Amino acid sequence: MNRLWSRVGIRVASVGLLVAGTIGGVYLGQSRDVQPQGAQAQARLVVQADVSTEFDEMSLLKERHSQHAAARAYQRAAEGDAASKVATDAKSAASKALTQETKAIEKKEADEKAAEEAAAKSSSSSSSSGSSTTEVGPIPSSCSEFSGNRATGCALMLDAGFGIDQFPCLNKLFNRESGWNEKASNASSGAYGIPQALPGSKMASVASDWETNAATQIKWGLSYIEGRYNTPCGAWDHSESVGWY
Repeated sequence: MNRLWSRVGIRVASVGLLVAGTIGGVYLGQSRDVQPQGAQAQARLVVQADVSTEFDEMSLLKERHSQHAAARAYQRAAEGDAASKVATDAKSAASKALTQETKAIEKKEADEKAAEEAAAKSSSSSSSSGSSTTEVGPIPSSCSEFSGNRATGCALMLDAGFGIDQFPCLNKLFNRESGWNEKASNASSGAYGIPQALPGSKMASVASDWETNAATQIKWGLSYIEGRYNTPCGAWDHSESVGWY
């Protein structure tokens, strides 16, 4: 009887050990399966972390690139605005300078015109009155006070319709031009004769002997004076003013 129970006990123990071993193998297998699965999950987390980091870095780079591009665009716009302002200012300054220069020229021309009109008015006034605005000396009582070409000039002047009071002006004028020399010649200008006609050939309108005849030259001179200055005193005043008649 005891032997029988002993055998039963051994068998039960064996079965128990077998069951325990089987259960332990199952748990061990499950543990081995779980460990690889945990490693894979950890690897996936690392990869995901790396990807997230790279994405963040790319986003940061893109943001910085956008910022740099915006800064360059702003700088180019600012430089363009500055260049445009400089060009506008330069154009405005040039326009102002041109306007001022034009006004200065117009003012100068207006002043010159006013001066010429005043001189013409003064000359016309003195010519119409038959008197000179400058000192010309005493009025002769007659042409007999003169001789040579001056006496001829005085007589021709009276014949032309001028009064004896005009001869002091004519005398000073032709004294200045030629000294009453019918052969006086200005080599630089080509003026010739007592009235210094320019050119001398103009006097051919009076006569062909204009080169040697004092009377021909004086007649032409008196005609020129009357047409341009009205009287010998008008011509003398102009000559005194500008140096020529």
